[in-house]
Amino acid sequence: MTTTAPAHTGGTTAPVKSPGAARGPRRPGWLGRVSLPYLLLLPALLLELLVHLVPMVIGIVMSFKELTQFYIRDWSTAPWSGLDNYRMSVDFNAPVGEALLHSFLVTVAFTLLSVGLCWLIGTAAAICMQDTFRGRGLLRALFLVPYALPVYAAVITWVFMFQHDNGLVNHVLHDQLHLTDKPSFWLIGDNSFIALLTVSVWKGWPFAFLIVMAGLQNIPRELYEAAALDGAGIWQQIRRITLPSLRPVNQVLVLVLFLWTFNDFNTPYVLFGKAAPEAADLISVHIYQASFVTWNFGTGSAMSVLLLLFLLVVTGGYLALTSRGRRSADV
Repeated sequence: MTTTAPAHTGGTTAPVKSPGAARGPRRPGWLGRVSLPYLLLLPALLLELLVHLVPMVIGIVMSFKELTQFYIRDWSTAPWSGLDNYRMSVDFNAPVGEALLHSFLVTVAFTLLSVGLCWLIGTAAAICMQDTFRGRGLLRALFLVPYALPVYAAVITWVFMFQHDNGLVNHVLHDQLHLTDKPSFWLIGDNSFIALLTVSVWKGWPFAFLIVMAGLQNIPRELYEAAALDGAGIWQQIRRITLPSLRPVNQVLVLVLFLWTFNDFNTPYVLFGKAAPEAADLISVHIYQASFVTWNFGTGSAMSVLLLLFLLVVTGGYLALTSRGRRSADV
């Protein structure tokens, strides 16, 4: 919009623009540009709050209550027990604390073995798949099948394979290879730990393979060519080039595998059912039994909070050590 005003010089009139026309179209302010990303993230944050944080807070509140089957109808009316549930869980001289300690030690041993074997097999397979050869794409796809299968379908298949009378494992080890004197029981007794570890490694190593294979793509091939010209063998190249270059990737990979394996509930539950053998009594199934089998939800919630605190401490310590190692390496 323009207006005219008489000009005092020359007796003529000249068009004069209004102040609003000079600004042009209005643009969003600085506050709008800053708040836009948070507004886009708001639905995901609300969903995360409803799915994870709210049940977590409720579980913490339940851990301070004497919540048994008598108060299931209205758990808020259960009497407060203070720290009694925590004292019972960490009293290792009492049956409840002793069973929890045994389950914790079994879980630690299982996690260390599973994470170590998953990383070792996945790294070895990723290194072998780096060179170009016929059928490499097909092998890569086959290696990822255990990771892509649904957990329940894969573990149920292993349940049939571990059967005592007609399972494939006993058929191969006893009938074909004659490595055992008699068919073994894999889903009960001490062998249950080996069965659980086998299924966990079979299911988890493709993830390590996928992550390490992606990390290997960032290592320049010129480094290997220069090392080969200097006379370095394959093991020296892996030790001096591959593993140091994969250190940031391995740090994240080991942490993720540790958290997944330590909290794994689906694998032992589908493999053994509600009552896991003593040798394979992982802490996730133990807490489930303490909550939904004995109907003592207060004690089960206290065990869950203790598990959460343990994982937070381990994760914080691991991140502190790895970040300190990165800073010293950069210096």
